[in-house]
Amino acid sequence: MIPEEKLNSALRQVRWLVLDVDGVLTDGRLYFDNNGNELKTFNTLDGHGIKMLQKSGVRVAIITGRRSAVVERRAHDLGINKLIQGREDKFSALQELFADDPCRLEDIAYVGDDYPDLLVMTRIGCPISVPDAAPPVRERALWITEARGGEGAVREVCDRIMQAQGTFDAALAPYLAPAAPGEH
Repeated sequence: MIPEEKLNSALRQVRWLVLDVDGVLTDGRLYFDNNGNELKTFNTLDGHGIKMLQKSGVRVAIITGRRSAVVERRAHDLGINKLIQGREDKFSALQELFADDPCRLEDIAYVGDDYPDLLVMTRIGCPISVPDAAPPVRERALWITEARGGEGAVREVCDRIMQAQGTFDAALAPYLAPAAPGEH
């Protein structure tokens, strides 16, 4: 386990959060209906955390090894316009992602769970893993979330980035409006 201050220092630097899908935004299981359509379940806590994080100034992108119209729709619904699908070489995909909008590798947090994520995780400033990730991924993570993939891990990451950057209280404030006169 790394010292808390080292983790907070890395989180304060984050300008981009890049996410894997299967095993991070989902529980990693693949569902298919009788017509061969792929189904995925996403956690609403993760989605709202992503929206709050983006409002705080941190941008979000997705790189995934599979192609899915469901992921495209989810990214669109969350206002994520940097999405690369169907890529096992995630580091090359990361380089493409930032070709027109350069970003220092030190300013990127990435959440992964499996071997294809390692090429990115070993090169960026803040590698993060979910607890049910492959052991080599957990070993190379700066931080391992408490929540599992698809069960609020991304929300945990979003909240923690905002806390480290001092933007969490402002992001939460609209939900804590004082009661109107006469309300209890």
